[in-house]
Amino acid sequence: MSKKNTPTKKESIKENKKESGFKTYFKELGEAISKGDWSVKLSMLFMGAGYTAHKQIIKGILLTLFEALSIVLFVVFALPSLKDFGTLGTVKFEKILDPATLQTTVNDYDNSFTILLGSIVSLFFVVVFILFWIANIKAVYRLQLIDQLPDSINKPHINNFWEDIKTLVNDKFHITLLFLPTVGVILMNIIPILVLIAIAFTNYDQNHMPPNALFTWVGLANFKSLFTNTVTSSFSYAFGKILGWTLLWAVLATVTTFFLGILLAMLINVKGVKFKKMWRTLFIVAIAVPQFVTLLLVRYFFDDSGIVNSVLGNLGIVDALKNIGLVNEHLNYIPFLSSEHWAKFMIIMINIWVGVPYQMLIATGVLMNIPTDQIEAAKIDGATNFQAFVHITMPYVLFIQGPALITDFVKNINNFNVIYLLTNNSYITPDQAMANANGKEVDLLVTWLFRLTNEYYNYKMASVIGIIVFIICAVFTLISFSKLMSGDREEQFQ
Repeated sequence: MSKKNTPTKKESIKENKKESGFKTYFKELGEAISKGDWSVKLSMLFMGAGYTAHKQIIKGILLTLFEALSIVLFVVFALPSLKDFGTLGTVKFEKILDPATLQTTVNDYDNSFTILLGSIVSLFFVVVFILFWIANIKAVYRLQLIDQLPDSINKPHINNFWEDIKTLVNDKFHITLLFLPTVGVILMNIIPILVLIAIAFTNYDQNHMPPNALFTWVGLANFKSLFTNTVTSSFSYAFGKILGWTLLWAVLATVTTFFLGILLAMLINVKGVKFKKMWRTLFIVAIAVPQFVTLLLVRYFFDDSGIVNSVLGNLGIVDALKNIGLVNEHLNYIPFLSSEHWAKFMIIMINIWVGVPYQMLIATGVLMNIPTDQIEAAKIDGATNFQAFVHITMPYVLFIQGPALITDFVKNINNFNVIYLLTNNSYITPDQAMANANGKEVDLLVTWLFRLTNEYYNYKMASVIGIIVFIICAVFTLISFSKLMSGDREEQFQ
């Protein structure tokens, strides 16, 4: 066969992915149902019947009990929630005065949030049950195929229940260990995310707050409000400004701390620098102080009436800034955290001060492992220190810290502490349109989301913003990692 017609390794991997995809999953199910014997078809109704027919009695009993328990849970818990899922409740909260006893009683009202949460949990449970049901049918069909093999062929060994238990303790112990973390991820991450997505399609806000009031489905109305300016809503205007600042902040915060951290590490590691341990210790001490304590103190320092303004005012710097137009004439202080442009500048500067020590420590470890033979060879060929840094040191650092750099960018998109702790109660927006949308020019999407939920109880719009943040982070992460991991870049540093 010619080399031209021989499939490459990448083509083979792609072909295998195609064969093991979504289509094949249901193709195997269809084959099991159509070609399965009576035990397969009976297991569609009674899940344990197939294993019992193939003399796997304990497995059959356990599956039957699992199916019975699932049916009970569905009837007792899931069905009552799902029957009101379309309306999210119709009976409003009411207090009724009993004339005979003169006592106030509460009617049997509906709680929209309880119905929504119960319905999502129920739907998730139904999906899991269906997947388990499909896996059971396929497993019974595989047992049938093994039994149909001729006796002259060495048939694959079929584990009984106790052998499966031993396997989970020995060969597949990783599955046993991952069971509880997986359940935790489902309960603490997946279910809340599904609830968040669902709330984005409702009118859940301070005017529709359970249990005193009901909320209902509104379709895409909240998304329309976020992307369309109207006379009564300025969410689109606020979203555009806050999204732009969020992306700009994420880029500046990531790039500045990354490169300044590398520069600081290189300066400390220069041969002529003395007291290297002392310099590193000073920066480590800055890391040891809890960030929220540091940021709150810095906010008080740079407050309009803080110590920094007092010192600068006495030195005449405030007046000098007035003369060049950086401070308004009617102010007798520098609006470090109360003016939009000053606040954004200070946020970036303070973040550099807080974030550079982390990057310095990471960069120190990376720089100590750079292949020195390549740098020495480059210098022998006539390369300057700057050229060696640009063409050898930085590519190596970027290769090693690439995944961490992507993580830092996503983390900065959701960097709640720096923005909120520095600007809360310090910055008041002068823009009425921003105020109507409960946002501020210095907000990130995540701090805007927090204000909407914690201060204004606008859960519907907060959920929409949460979905947008998730999409931005997911798309950026997937694209960046796919580009970063493509090729064989590690061969350059061997």
